[in-house]
Amino acid sequence: MEPDDHIMRGPGERRVAEAAERIVTEGRPRLHRTWTSLVATSLLGGIDVGVGVMALLFVRHETGSELLAGLAFSVGLIALLLGHSELFTEGFLVPVATVVAGAAGWLDLARMWATVLVMNLVGGWVFMWLVMQAYPDLHRTAAAAGAKFVEGGYTLGTFCLAVLGGGVITLMTRMHHGTDSMTAKITASIATAFVLAGFGLWHSVLDSLIAFAGLHTGMTSYGYLDWLRWLAWAVLGNIVGGLLLTTALRLIRSAQVLSDGSAKAPDSR
Repeated sequence: MEPDDHIMRGPGERRVAEAAERIVTEGRPRLHRTWTSLVATSLLGGIDVGVGVMALLFVRHETGSELLAGLAFSVGLIALLLGHSELFTEGFLVPVATVVAGAAGWLDLARMWATVLVMNLVGGWVFMWLVMQAYPDLHRTAAAAGAKFVEGGYTLGTFCLAVLGGGVITLMTRMHHGTDSMTAKITASIATAFVLAGFGLWHSVLDSLIAFAGLHTGMTSYGYLDWLRWLAWAVLGNIVGGLLLTTALRLIRSAQVLSDGSAKAPDSR
């Protein structure tokens, strides 16, 4: 569709309109995938993030630096980008905008969110078991890193860490859709990993994989029930951050494009 001229007025409005169009074009097939495709893509997402967590633990073990470890985690986000796999917190901006545009339903969104989260965790759990069996030297580092999150407490401060985590990862999605340059997209992924993991923000999938690594060692003071309670807190914060800090503002700015009737047209592919 060609955005109306009045949408284009003001600095950067044409780019915003074009980005909104790309979001809906991508989101429609994502929300209408078969179960097989959705499960497979989500499992791969957990494995891709697991590669980043493996790098994070190695660098933290060798250097003791959380900032360098966060930078190392960028391997996982780059793998997500180039491998076209699916991460739970990447399902805020694009799918929600697609539903708002009328190209999919809220049940489609709920189906995608639930499946991606569960399969990310399943794929990540298996991958981290392999990592812990292969590298026993990382056990103490993994157990300590997992405890930092699971035993972090349920306070306003930790909820804000989860809100920031959801906002930052959704900002990465918005940056990816704001450019056609792969170099710029990779740069955005590296910067996001540095902030997300290096600053210790709470992310439901990333930090669950760290917690799984600790649990696989048998050296942790927390168990799976403790992790489940933590996960609920982190998911809530991530959703609030992803939807309110980034997605809602993008929807407001792109409202005229998303309400255009042609956004609801069936996908031609």
